Amino acid sequence: MSELPLPEAELWLLLGPTVLNSPVAKRLARDFTEAFGARFAVVSTDRLLLGVTGGKLALYDLTGRPVTPPRLAVVRLAMTSLSSDREITLLRQLQAMGTALINPAESILTCANKFWQLQQLAEAGLPVPDTRTYTDTRPDRALVGIPEPCVVKAVRGSGGHRVFLAPDAATVADVQGSLRPDVPFLFQRYVRHSHGRDLRVIVVDGRPVATGLRTSSNGLMQSNVTLGGTVEPCPGRYPAAEQLAVRAAEQIGLVLAGVDLLFEEDGTFTVCEVNANVRWGARVTQVTDALIAACADRLTSRQIR
Repeated sequence: MSELPLPEAELWLLLGPTVLNSPVAKRLARDFTEAFGARFAVVSTDRLLLGVTGGKLALYDLTGRPVTPPRLAVVRLAMTSLSSDREITLLRQLQAMGTALINPAESILTCANKFWQLQQLAEAGLPVPDTRTYTDTRPDRALVGIPEPCVVKAVRGSGGHRVFLAPDAATVADVQGSLRPDVPFLFQRYVRHSHGRDLRVIVVDGRPVATGLRTSSNGLMQSNVTLGGTVEPCPGRYPAAEQLAVRAAEQIGLVLAGVDLLFEEDGTFTVCEVNANVRWGARVTQVTDALIAACADRLTSRQIR
């Protein structure tokens, strides 16, 4: 069967193949179609080819037909498999051809590496846990002076996976031979007061639109829903935390962000991490509503072509 041409649309939901059929992507496709009609299209990143023709950047479908880039694209990509040579290259091409992105390529790339996030957040003076990492292929060289106990996590990971709590440096030394060498790990201060719970704030266009208290149901340190955690909606209960989440999202450069905050014993909060590919449940309709409003605002603005 021949490849169908991509539809002409000024707004794309640009999806990586592995998230194409995810619940969030399906809900966004349905709600955006209802809101924008023929102005909107769902496009998978693997249906696009990039080029330079006659000294100008060009975009094609898989049959070689020229594709007109959209004015605006909402981007959802799997962070664990994100490639700077593939998906980020595509996003850079779209940006250079005039497409405004939610979220921008550089911000997505920053979110794919948990230490890059910490670099930007700490540079801005936002509270983050004390952390060590390494540039060698041997993690044992980073064990001197690591926090004890410490949270060990891969710089690339999602859903609370590739994360564990180590009581001391000796334990990390015992297991370091089992740590995969493909990416570095972080050795991070364990925020004991936040064990088994954190605050997830979803930020859209500079304001908190959904806040939930996530709690572990099995005693795990991680409270991720993918690991069995539960979520209690609590908008407005922690206003200082919500404003911290907004600042963190802005510092990374995200229009849509899921910011995870840890509870400190003195009542303050620490930024655990910032997510560009944030997920939300079907009942949290305010996120999609805010995202649709953000897109509508940009499409009527003269700030994008």
